[in-house]
Amino acid sequence: MMPLARRVGAAAALLVLAGAAAAASSYSDADFYKVEKIDAHMHLHGDLPAFFARAQADKVRVLTINVDYPDFPPLGVQQDTAIALLRRHPSDVAFAATFPVATFEEPAWAATTMANLDRAIASGAVGVKVWKNIGMDLRDKDGKPVMVDDARFTPVFAHLAERGIVVLGHQAEPKNCWLPLDKMTVNSDRQYFREHPQYHMYTQSAWPGHAQQLAARDNLLKRHPTMRFLAVHLASLEWDVDALARFLDAHPDARVDLAARMAHFQQQAIKRRAKVRAFLIRYQDRVLYGTDLASSAGQGDADFAMAAHAAWLDDWAFLNSARVMRSPDLDKLFRGLALPKQVVDKLYSRNARKLFPQAWPSPGASLSTHASDRP
Repeated sequence: MMPLARRVGAAAALLVLAGAAAAASSYSDADFYKVEKIDAHMHLHGDLPAFFARAQADKVRVLTINVDYPDFPPLGVQQDTAIALLRRHPSDVAFAATFPVATFEEPAWAATTMANLDRAIASGAVGVKVWKNIGMDLRDKDGKPVMVDDARFTPVFAHLAERGIVVLGHQAEPKNCWLPLDKMTVNSDRQYFREHPQYHMYTQSAWPGHAQQLAARDNLLKRHPTMRFLAVHLASLEWDVDALARFLDAHPDARVDLAARMAHFQQQAIKRRAKVRAFLIRYQDRVLYGTDLASSAGQGDADFAMAAHAAWLDDWAFLNSARVMRSPDLDKLFRGLALPKQVVDKLYSRNARKLFPQAWPSPGASLSTHASDRP
């Protein structure tokens, strides 16, 4: 029998080797500047030369998404800006269009919407966003809330499905939206709903609840089984990886993104780190990285570039390291997930490229601001 001291020493050596092997299977901090990344959920408004210089240095390409959102510029301005950015930075940026719904009851709405979306796609749009205003803000002429599975939207979704265009669906909100402010689990939700009380469903009981919102989304997917669908913001199932897994299992062709929901995974990681990590490994082919960062006239280009850089670094550390971390969103510490390199490659670029095959040049192409670089 091996002496106790030698057994303890051998065990310690094995732990060191295991730790070294785990570290080798994950990317380092320095690898951030070497690995291609796609932020598949941003909202870019303006020329943003400092931002694009930062993104190129950080090796980040972008999907900018137009949204029918009152806080953003008018839809025509958003689309013109997205097309201009695509022309100026064809190697760095792709864009998703959207459509207004205020006049959806007019007889020509569906035909006009489809024609406008076709023009956006011809101008380079690789997807179409449908926003939470359907279900949380839009009412018909009788005052009844309109949900995303309303039959009056069917021609538009059928048209997008037939064309193979990705629909980016933002239905409902974090479950915190239906809680009082002091019961919410992350500080960013508390801040957003304090500043946007019209979307705080805890105080808006006239609107359908969280489960009804998601049931309408799921019914839309059943009605259009061939539609390519990205359920953004972790499909509004951010509070529980088990619930999110059930959604993905029920809709095997759907994808989700991490945009503005990383804090919710960090919150779960406080007590259930292994489960969050196992979820991302199991569903590594179906999750896209994104931040939901939006530029605005009130924030200078240089400041936005710095904010994006900081967010990208923080997310990289959480997904790639096993360090103990803290976030302004949370009151408790959590540990990074130290995901395997092959999982990170999928989350950060391969899944986005597969879902949007025409969006960016090949991975080997250098990031460039020159229009002549268009593939």
